[in-house]
Amino acid sequence: MDADTGDRDEPVDEGGPRRGGLTTGEVARRLGVAPTTVRTWDRRYGLGPDAHVDGRHRRWTPADVARLERMCALTATGLPPAEAARLARSEERPTAAGPRNTDAARRVSTGRRSRAGSGLQLGDVRQECRGIARAALRLDAAVLDELLLAAIAEHGLVAAWTEVIVPTLQAVGRKWETSGEKYVEVEHFLSWHVSGALRRAAPPTVADRPGSTTVLACVPGENHTLPLEVLSAALTERGVPVRMFGGALPVESLVAVVRRTGPAAVGLWSQSRTTASRPLAQHVAAMEWGVRGARRRPVVLTLGPGWAGRAVAGLARPPGLAEAVAALEPSVYP
Repeated sequence: MDADTGDRDEPVDEGGPRRGGLTTGEVARRLGVAPTTVRTWDRRYGLGPDAHVDGRHRRWTPADVARLERMCALTATGLPPAEAARLARSEERPTAAGPRNTDAARRVSTGRRSRAGSGLQLGDVRQECRGIARAALRLDAAVLDELLLAAIAEHGLVAAWTEVIVPTLQAVGRKWETSGEKYVEVEHFLSWHVSGALRRAAPPTVADRPGSTTVLACVPGENHTLPLEVLSAALTERGVPVRMFGGALPVESLVAVVRRTGPAAVGLWSQSRTTASRPLAQHVAAMEWGVRGARRRPVVLTLGPGWAGRAVAGLARPPGLAEAVAALEPSVYP
């Protein structure tokens, strides 16, 4: 095990690209690996930058980074690091690896790297998606947490979810759907760490204010909670009191929650059309509470792709996270 004792060849400040190339920290974030991994590959396998600025500062050029990307791609196929490094340096095809590794190395060495060295079809996405995808495929918990929290800190909850996390989750989902469900563990692993990052990034829970609470729940039979988790965090960030009830809340329990809390708004998430229930949404929207002459009803939002084509008259269906946040804030602060 290599201890990270710092890098005497590199200044402490790694705030951004400088003349001569990227710093080791910037390269590590781009690749989705720890800086210690980059330094280890340099020391052990000679994968360091071809030149140093002023003879000592490590600065990685595009060619240096491309070599490391090949290293990431090859190790992701199961090649031993030493063999992967040899191929990354020489751009040769492997001779001793099995057929699966040979095919993966050939794709990398011929330059077709639209999959970010991860086997995932990500397309035109933010660079952070590629690093997160690599960390998820390697089942690297520490790096994955670091990259997710960094994306949230840099872009904010809404933009990080929409532009970084969702594209990566969708790519992982497509991967296991088209490969005989061989990557289910990667999807579960990524989802778990996204959930943890959302909880750590969220501000403290907002104290309840009568008549101002937003209730969030998945409809019965629905267990996809991540979209509601990020909505809960985004509303809390804006000072909105939220009561989150997670996946597959039974009808009787949902009705009891609405009666007990008297919420200003209720968000009902459905991922699939098989779980979206118009009668349930209509029933919740018709519930009333309060004294006679001043009865109130909640604003009900039907959230998620399950409601597509199943619009409920009089109920809003925001198409995305930003729209849901915008719709819920006025309902809490009329």
